[in-house]
Amino acid sequence: MTMLKETPLIFTLGSKSFKSSYIRPLDVEMPDLAAYYGDSYRAEMPDIPNVDEITAVRHFTNMSNKNFSVEVGTYPLGSCTMKYNPKVNEDMAALPGFANVHPYQPCDTVQGSLELLYELEMQLNDLTGMDAYTFQPAAGAHGELTGILLIKAYHDERGDTKRDTIIVPDAAHGTNPATAAMVGYKVREVKSNEHGLVDLDALAEALGDDVAGLMLTNPNTLGLFDCNIDKITEMVHDAGGLCYYDGANLNPIMMQARPGDMGFDCVHLNVHKSLSTPHGGGGPGAGPVGCKDFLKKYLPRPVVVKEDDGFTLDYDMPESMGKVRSFIGSFGVLVRTYAYMLRNGVEGLKEVSEGAVANARYLMERVKEYYELPYDEPCMHEFVITSAWQKEKYGIDTNDIAKRLIDYGFHPPTVYFPLIVHEAMMVEPTETETWRDLDALAQAFIDIAKECETDPELVKGAPHGTPIARPDETRAAKDQILTCLD
Repeated sequence: MTMLKETPLIFTLGSKSFKSSYIRPLDVEMPDLAAYYGDSYRAEMPDIPNVDEITAVRHFTNMSNKNFSVEVGTYPLGSCTMKYNPKVNEDMAALPGFANVHPYQPCDTVQGSLELLYELEMQLNDLTGMDAYTFQPAAGAHGELTGILLIKAYHDERGDTKRDTIIVPDAAHGTNPATAAMVGYKVREVKSNEHGLVDLDALAEALGDDVAGLMLTNPNTLGLFDCNIDKITEMVHDAGGLCYYDGANLNPIMMQARPGDMGFDCVHLNVHKSLSTPHGGGGPGAGPVGCKDFLKKYLPRPVVVKEDDGFTLDYDMPESMGKVRSFIGSFGVLVRTYAYMLRNGVEGLKEVSEGAVANARYLMERVKEYYELPYDEPCMHEFVITSAWQKEKYGIDTNDIAKRLIDYGFHPPTVYFPLIVHEAMMVEPTETETWRDLDALAQAFIDIAKECETDPELVKGAPHGTPIARPDETRAAKDQILTCLD
């Protein structure tokens, strides 16, 4: 691959000689800003790079070219579902009637927006088998927090305060135990069986009158659908607990199976995954939370309700947990969600799930001969392979293989997760990748496996085409440098 040149800090590009040709010299008297703002007025001018427009544009364009995105190439992050976001969703969210509304507007001036939220709630109820939704949560983990707060509110109202424990499978997303702990619960782990599914005997042993609920992802982080799900939720309910569905992996079961029909009492959705809104980047997110009717009264207020003369926001919810976020949530993200669901419809969403499963199974079959497959079971939307063979024979680990994929033009998969699989690589191609893309990714995995045999040092030194090849990632996370200059 071509070596990428380093982009200098924009501060080093500046010069006192640069002047903007677009801004005329001030032709009025400079106001005494300090007199207006007093102590809040800065004593010194801000340290802004003194560059001309073309230098600034080229600098930030070059910086952006170093980013990898799903619009650049295949992004097979397992459990993150980095799939293509259709541009029509962006167009709909940018419509002035949606983009220019203000959260303090009276309800009678935003009837279209409220109707959209109401209709989206009805669609999500149909999709997941729930009875009501809140749109306040800002992201998936925030939705988890809201869902567990629903369970806590249910037990607290009943006076069942001895229930201080949440059960979490050992293959769960890392946010699950963290969420339970944030709400104040103890976390009890349940081991997986030899098939990578919840061990029913271990679950039975973990259940008791101190259990408030179970947090479960289905399919799980191994990409496996738990065929005992009805039995699992029944066992939890019989013990007096509630069942929470982590909706991060809804993508492969849309219009095929519903969490509500599996016995779950509440669910959060990662709309940036299954329903194709933008993912990450520090921008606004959304993690809607749905629940069965008996939990509806605890939802964050307000909720959108339909009346004879239109739609309004209902604040009269005396048993509500209160707010978990300002206003109604990230409205623009929800517009994108609604547009995606309208565009696909029932049949389209069914094809989405079928495509996600077909692509993952095809890719798994292509590469499993070259890597260890810890659970040789039919996968759903993702699968886990490991570098166990490569590490034992050539001293090459998962990190090396992931780095080498960058040289082939692919973003690495999720690595070292789930934690129950040593040297794990969790691969999720999503339904939006073409057969050509899948074949290219499969061939890259195969070629790297062969390189481990013929030229292991090449793999150990990867990537070879990036400005920075092997940063100390642990130190980068713990000892961050948050300023550009000394």
